[in-house]
Amino acid sequence: MRKILIPTDFSENAINALRYATDLFKYDLSEFHIMHAYQDDIYSDEVLLTRETLDKVTSIISKKSDKQLQNIKKAIINTSPNPRHTFNTISANNLLLDEADIIVNEQNIDIIVMGTKGKTNDKKLTFGSNTLQVLKYVQCPVLAIPENYKYTQPKHILFPTNYMIPYKRRELKLLCEIAAPYRAKIDMLYISKSIKLSRRQQENKDFIKNELCKNTINFKIESSNHLINSIYKHIKEKHIDMLVMVNTKHSFFENILFQSPLDELSLNLDIPLLSLQNMKRS
Repeated sequence: MRKILIPTDFSENAINALRYATDLFKYDLSEFHIMHAYQDDIYSDEVLLTRETLDKVTSIISKKSDKQLQNIKKAIINTSPNPRHTFNTISANNLLLDEADIIVNEQNIDIIVMGTKGKTNDKKLTFGSNTLQVLKYVQCPVLAIPENYKYTQPKHILFPTNYMIPYKRRELKLLCEIAAPYRAKIDMLYISKSIKLSRRQQENKDFIKNELCKNTINFKIESSNHLINSIYKHIKEKHIDMLVMVNTKHSFFENILFQSPLDELSLNLDIPLLSLQNMKRS
């Protein structure tokens, strides 16, 4: 049984991510946890909020959250009926990041699927603050779906890597199982001026090859110093449907997302991003 967490703020971007997830995992026995964390909503107007009104405001927002979650659950079951899928709703007086972390650990979640942006929907940013926080801190794979992205079967997946980090078997198994039903090709793209691999890199490459044995893998090398440009060029030229990167400290994934606020790749990333983790679960 695949366990999937869908954080929502009831925006169209969040609803679109839920639709994408139900389509992507339509062949899998899956349990969806649709979660709304509403603590920020309680304190959105601190001028009007007093100690006397806190309980009343909390109760109103809690009931509203529950009702909206039930409406979403009913709508997704009606529009995408699938006997393989079950849906649970979670309404929590908590921050999104903290609640996501709790659910991931308590429910042993396999993957989080969420929109790249929420209600604020800043056109200048590819990733909203909540998505960035989840990508960076929650120890679970995250699939981020761009605004207005229409579901497309992942037929061609790009996985840039420098083969320097040890990969987690559970993470690669997830990628394998996402790609296999659609017979997707996976391009492992090594971008470097040096095409020779060290022993450590070769061992990591062999591990990937063994774990993704059910998939068609193309091991590619590009001689370049321009990492972001090379990734973006490959996405466009090869008509990539999904980008996969590994999130770890000091990785080029972290450099791209968290240290360069408006880099070229982020500004033009209009396909789903699957962020794998190489951190050990708590």
